[in-house]
Amino acid sequence: MCFKLNFLQMDNTFEAYIKKYLADQYGERSEELYSLSYILQYLVNKTKSANRGAKSRSSFANLYAIYVIVEDYLKQGFDKNGTYAQYEGAQFSVLFKRQRELPFGARLQNHALNSRMNEEFFKFFPTQKGNYPIMRDLKTQRYWFNENYLKIRIGQENINIAQDIINIIDDYVVAKKESFTQFIEKCQQLQTIEDKEPEKIMSFILSLLAPNVDSRLFEIVSYAILKFFYRDQHIYWGYTMEEIRKDYLHLYKTGRTNANDGGIDFVMRPLGRFFQVTETLDFKKYFLDIEKIEKYPISFVIKIDESEEAILDKLKSDAIKTYVVESVVKDYLECIDEIINISKLKHYLKKLKNEGKISDVLKEIRLQSKVEFNYEEDED
Repeated sequence: MCFKLNFLQMDNTFEAYIKKYLADQYGERSEELYSLSYILQYLVNKTKSANRGAKSRSSFANLYAIYVIVEDYLKQGFDKNGTYAQYEGAQFSVLFKRQRELPFGARLQNHALNSRMNEEFFKFFPTQKGNYPIMRDLKTQRYWFNENYLKIRIGQENINIAQDIINIIDDYVVAKKESFTQFIEKCQQLQTIEDKEPEKIMSFILSLLAPNVDSRLFEIVSYAILKFFYRDQHIYWGYTMEEIRKDYLHLYKTGRTNANDGGIDFVMRPLGRFFQVTETLDFKKYFLDIEKIEKYPISFVIKIDESEEAILDKLKSDAIKTYVVESVVKDYLECIDEIINISKLKHYLKKLKNEGKISDVLKEIRLQSKVEFNYEEDED
């Protein structure tokens, strides 16, 4: 069973799919089953957070941490034989390898298996703190899934939802993959018209600059726009008057989206400008990024439509409530080199269209998206 989602601007339809799946499987017991299962509720929360535009990498990492351990549980037949308590546990190396074999999982790290899934689970369900869904032995590097979360008792019946968890995650991944394929195909179709109908390309890219668009995609689109916006700009510099030379600005993407890279998403040469992409107005996040690079000036690319003045005012007013001392807040805010909001990105995109570079932006979006989402076309 597969349920299609719109990759660009997803609503909460996958929650509806999960509820329908449970109704099909369990009939009248489905609502009670859902209300008693923290893991099923967690799956709904994870797909909801992706729908709200949270970065998808964390969603897949935590979902796959559950997936590979529960998959091992089923392969060993523990849902049938009831001997899981005597199991020596799944090997980390096997689970980690399996994670990376899954769609979108080629570059996942070990954080979700080791702690992040559990940490996020307790954020959703604080009353369960201490009852870890993923259990591990640090010495042996063996892993188990807490069977209490897999076995749900309704009346006189025990229901094991291990296979349901696998089915739901499988269908979510298929839905995301199909939607992303449609996105890539749309890019390809628009590429064929190139300069003939630039308005269509413009309209498509503008649709990717909405506050509710997937955050990984927003980072890719903002990079593509800024890369070509700066590319024809140049500076003159040198160590001596005799060595002065002309250099064009070049924007580099430092890694994959949501990477643990110290808060640097893009770097510009030769100016040495740093850029960080974010979707929040939590001043603590900004100040933390500034601290990570020892208060080196940084520009923020923000997935928000508010004006630059409004953004800075909010950061300042919220920070003063916590820090109280205005000079401390001023010190941090002076490290913000530039605020690049959605409106500014749209303005830059319009300039690029007028300069005949809109097709270059689309090509870059397609290229970076394929790299980011580990997408391979048959013809490639």
